[in-house]
Amino acid sequence: MRVPLSWLREYVDLPATETGRDVQQKLIAAGLEVESVEQLGAGLTGPLVVGRVLSIEELTEFKKPIRHCLVDVGQANGTGEPQEIVCGARNFAVGDKVVVVLPGAELPGGFKIAERKTYGRMSRGMICSSDELGMGADTSGGIIVLPPEHVAGTDAIALLELRDEVLSIAVTPDRGYALSLRGVAREAATAYGLPLRDPALLDVPGPHAHGYPVQVADPVGCDRFTARTVTGVDPEARSPIWLRRRLQKAGMRPISLAVDITNYVMLELGQPLHAYDRTLIDGPIGVRRAEPGEKITTLDGTRRILDAEDLVITDSRGPIGLAGVMGGAHTEIADAVADPETGQVRGTTDIVVEAAHFDPVAIARTARRHKLSSEASRRFERGVDPLAAAAAAQRTVDLLVLLAGGTAEPGVTEVITPSAPRTVTMRADHPDRVAGVVYGRELVVRRLQDVGCDVYGQDELIVTVPSWRPDLTAPNDLAEEVMRLEGYENLPATLPRPSSGRGLNDRQRLHRRVGRALAGSGYTEAPNYPFVGPGVFDKLDLAADDPARRVVTLANPLSDEEPALRTTLLPGLLGALRRNDGRGSHDLALFETGLVFHPTAEPRRAAALPVDRRPTDAELAGLDAALPEQPRHAAVVLAGAREQAGWWGKGRPADWADAVEAARTVAREAGAELAVEQAQYGPWHPGRCAELFVVVDGVKTSAGHAGELHPRVVKAFGVPARTSAMELDLDLVQRAGEGAVTAPRISSFPVATQDVALVVDADVPAAFVEHALAVGAGELLESIRLFDVFTGEQIGEGKKSLAYALRFRAPDRTLTVEEATAARDAAVAAAAQAAGAVLRGV
Repeated sequence: MRVPLSWLREYVDLPATETGRDVQQKLIAAGLEVESVEQLGAGLTGPLVVGRVLSIEELTEFKKPIRHCLVDVGQANGTGEPQEIVCGARNFAVGDKVVVVLPGAELPGGFKIAERKTYGRMSRGMICSSDELGMGADTSGGIIVLPPEHVAGTDAIALLELRDEVLSIAVTPDRGYALSLRGVAREAATAYGLPLRDPALLDVPGPHAHGYPVQVADPVGCDRFTARTVTGVDPEARSPIWLRRRLQKAGMRPISLAVDITNYVMLELGQPLHAYDRTLIDGPIGVRRAEPGEKITTLDGTRRILDAEDLVITDSRGPIGLAGVMGGAHTEIADAVADPETGQVRGTTDIVVEAAHFDPVAIARTARRHKLSSEASRRFERGVDPLAAAAAAQRTVDLLVLLAGGTAEPGVTEVITPSAPRTVTMRADHPDRVAGVVYGRELVVRRLQDVGCDVYGQDELIVTVPSWRPDLTAPNDLAEEVMRLEGYENLPATLPRPSSGRGLNDRQRLHRRVGRALAGSGYTEAPNYPFVGPGVFDKLDLAADDPARRVVTLANPLSDEEPALRTTLLPGLLGALRRNDGRGSHDLALFETGLVFHPTAEPRRAAALPVDRRPTDAELAGLDAALPEQPRHAAVVLAGAREQAGWWGKGRPADWADAVEAARTVAREAGAELAVEQAQYGPWHPGRCAELFVVVDGVKTSAGHAGELHPRVVKAFGVPARTSAMELDLDLVQRAGEGAVTAPRISSFPVATQDVALVVDADVPAAFVEHALAVGAGELLESIRLFDVFTGEQIGEGKKSLAYALRFRAPDRTLTVEEATAARDAAVAAAAQAAGAVLRGV
């Protein structure tokens, strides 16, 4: 929200010495997020005056149209003689009043004006456009043409209000009232302790049967609808300078008088309005939900297919507007157009003004559904004062009568769904208990009245919440209002006193160790948002009944395309891999450690926790029970070269083995033993997929998968071919390794190494053979490592040779050759029995 300081002073008598920076600090202290203060006209110096075009000479000897003009600038040039100006714009004519900057002046951006000869003529000044003066966008484009009543030589800096300060406020969702000058002025008045001139305090006639007919079929979606009619509007009437400038300073583009007035009132009071051409409305105005498949062309020219949840404005022919979002093109206010045959000017002369209050949730969903965020929808979805509708309609009618020469019809239509004022009961000392400061009842009551509340009672306060504050629903909300108005900076700063011996727990330490280990292995951490859409599981090639498809859906997602919480880390990592690969980084190894979310069997609603005391253990347990299951996962993705080629030798590409090794790296940090077996699962290639197992409480449990991704998944995510990935349940791995992490021990006795080469069937996993060797070797085996896999004619068709290095060591003596050989033979015998392995001959 952009708030011109000159406009704000119209409602609050701020001290004349207060600058925009001073007001910014006051509003920030009151809880508004004022991001910046823009100094308009800071680089502008005069003379800048009104000029009257006396003559125009077309210079045709140049490639582009050039005009040599004589302009009357009064006595601003010191001589009273006409000023010679060369100009290329063509949207003005002889007799028009324009804005002229004279030599010696400087325009915003450091552009100095001086006399110079150009196109063979002298140019003593410049005729200005709105962009050159830093006024912002304007639909007219080109040179500023002023109304004829302004006298040549008049100071244009003051006339166009070119010097001002504009506050830029980032309005949070709970402060919808601050999307208006009325709301910001109320905060400024409270911050300075000054009275507010409320622009909504207008004399509004009561409703009666002569107003334009309105039928509201959905009183939940629209609980208030006001309609007023103005006839005899001059279609050629233009918005006055002050109105156009206020819109421009507030960041809006002037369009036409009727539209400018509705936008002006919306900025002033916070109530969105819409104006219809009454001659284009067929029958009564209606408010209802859309029929499935209904269509409407909105003011932006887009043909939209409506959803059954969309709230629409209708006439007897169908929808004429998306309620609270954007009007329809069919009933748009028409600009003045001259008939080429008769010369008669035609345009909208009769206007119906709509000021309504719509359900915030319905408007927010419609805006997101149609990807159509507008100034109106941004206000409605944050909450608009329902009692301001009648005043906003009256203000619009008054301006149409004043500026467009219209006549207000006496008929006033108001369709209202009765509702009682909202009240909140609160103990008078509740803000004291929340803030840890003794405010006292009198101060609490005064601050709540500053907000606009009516307060009754002594120890137990009954607070009637103002209509413009839908966010005040509980005692804690009222306590926050007292605290912010008294100043958050005045709250005592107290540090918590933790018990001795506290620090990172085992879970947190493992999380850090895993991150350091993966980073040390050449991986780059790539955290991602935890949101996914339903289509991502099809891209992962998961079965229809896969548990990963059961998701926790958010009630208010940031994006309708990603309404659920993730059950796997892979989509986010693959998205990061795709983006980086597309930007030229082709050798990638990314990792992420984070939570995934699984719905519980019986969802429960969490109760609101107290803020005036520490929650009890039972309250915290109830909150935890209402949360979804949130196991911690670790995942990696790899693509491109794992080892770069160079003078040191050949490089190699990343493959499935690197993904498995990443899993082993994670398991080592937890002290867990990881078993690897061939498997088939969703995203991974069926021939290059490993399932990862750990033993938890004596039970062999699947903890994840690793390997090369399936080509369909690679294509669906747009990642490089042969991309590999791994995902592991870090909580399961931690449980498997609990108590297993010990300091390394260096033995003083030598190691005995024995190598064996075993021939097995080609489909026998190497990990299965390795496990059999380890079981057979017994306690003397220190480690086992597969160092060669060979296939060929020497081995035989359907066979492979696996070569292992076995290291034997005794903790209390030096092993003899016989002991090491006996242990090796036992290992071979166990592998022969379990896997049909045959010792390969030399």
